[in-house]
Amino acid sequence: MNTFIKIARVLAIPAYRAAFLRTRVAASTEHDHVLEGLGLDTIVDIGANRGQFALCARRLFHNATIYSFEPLQRPAAVYRRVFSRDPAAKLFPVAIAAEAGSAAMHVARWDVCSSLLPSAQAQHDNFPLTEEARQETVTKARLSECIASDLIVGTALLKLDVQGFELAALQGCEDLLSRFRYVYVEVSFLELYVGQALAGEVLTYLLHAGYMLICVANLSNGRARRPIQADFLFARA
Repeated sequence: MNTFIKIARVLAIPAYRAAFLRTRVAASTEHDHVLEGLGLDTIVDIGANRGQFALCARRLFHNATIYSFEPLQRPAAVYRRVFSRDPAAKLFPVAIAAEAGSAAMHVARWDVCSSLLPSAQAQHDNFPLTEEARQETVTKARLSECIASDLIVGTALLKLDVQGFELAALQGCEDLLSRFRYVYVEVSFLELYVGQALAGEVLTYLLHAGYMLICVANLSNGRARRPIQADFLFARA
């Protein structure tokens, strides 16, 4: 979405405008058209950053419980300010992974592009401000080590935006995956992070787990003018 169009939409919608004026966090409005009508009761937001996605989820699903995961200290601190008045939005300062432990997060200049994987040349070629600025040690955990299965109630969505770490994060959710009606995941068609699983591998994993692809949204071309990333929405078959 064009930045100017996005800011205009943020300012035009009262809930987004209030959050932006109070905390300078702009909701990820490109997800609105994908989420509308899903009727969600529980949202697990892995890779929450400053709460951009959670703001969209809260506006659309007033009564839903949101469990967000953001391991980096600075964006997590901003998330807490954004949702300081929302007791049903809960933040866990951990990265979801296949195994618990600790790891070095590669923090990009634009920290929304930070990853547990080092960035590849294609990332720098296509997206500015994604160079590694520093590293930060973060805690890793499986999803079931953070929330119990009986907390994932009603119609539930699992969202992942983890910059190339999608497959490992999904493996870290395996114990609870059957609780989710929907999975919404950003995938890449080009290796942007060293060793990442590409879209086909993520698609295959979720198909084998009993999901079907129902929507492809927010296709990004970067500077290469070829498909690089997209958001895939899956529903349990």
